[in-house]
Amino acid sequence: MSIPSELKYSASHEWVLDKGDGTVIIGITEFAQQQLGDVVFVELPQVDAKLCNGDEFGVIESVKAAADLFVPIAGVVIDVNTQLEDEPELVNTDPYGKGWICKLRLNDIDDLQQLLDADAYTSLCET
Repeated sequence: MSIPSELKYSASHEWVLDKGDGTVIIGITEFAQQQLGDVVFVELPQVDAKLCNGDEFGVIESVKAAADLFVPIAGVVIDVNTQLEDEPELVNTDPYGKGWICKLRLNDIDDLQQLLDADAYTSLCET
């Protein structure tokens, strides 16, 4: 299982890529997509939606289950991956690349410090 060291993680299995300009990209981890199985639908958040840490921002459905998506960091949605509307399987085939879900402009960049690093997320997945 891949857990890229340059990303931050939430306990609810979302990953966060800090773009260094006050924005982040968010998706679900390889662990999460493996648990779900073949993804068949992703409900995306609305652009300009204001999200607080822990808010539900979408739903991901697979052949096995449906799961809510929770934003791991507060901000405003500035973009969504509309490619997932026609190709939700990108979450399975490329969860850290083409399977990204949304981009946020952060309310407070210091909130990134609250997220897990790769080692802490690896430990979480092993328990």
